[in-house]
Amino acid sequence: MTAPKADEVEDATARLFLTIGRLSRLLRRTGSPGLGPGAVSALATLARCGPMRLGDLAQKEGVAPPTLSRIVAALVEAGYVRREPDPQDGRAWLATPTPEGEEMVSGVRSARMTELRRRMEMLSPEHQSALIAALGALEEIVAEENR
Repeated sequence: MTAPKADEVEDATARLFLTIGRLSRLLRRTGSPGLGPGAVSALATLARCGPMRLGDLAQKEGVAPPTLSRIVAALVEAGYVRREPDPQDGRAWLATPTPEGEEMVSGVRSARMTELRRRMEMLSPEHQSALIAALGALEEIVAEENR
């Protein structure tokens, strides 16, 4: 296999950017009543990674701590997250998903996964295979060590 030309990479970069943005918007509209995408993302991170300090969560989410502070405050108010003292540092606190928060994440994931699977099943077998083959490269693009 030969390496793609620079103009092919340039075109593919623009198409990938637009397509991922559209897919992301489409999936965000599915299954998250009342929560914005930032709140769903933060809640999903807490559900996946467990309790963490606000600064650590902000870093994982790639947002400024004041922004994340507002998001977590809304999640606490909605009953999806609770604040607990940090056993390592009494001055700090940990954000922890509540059972309701875990259930919300599961429901959102389920609805979004169902929608994505439905759309993938509409593709031709060739496009399904191509998409499956591209997953490794897409996962590499977003890998933590590549940040």
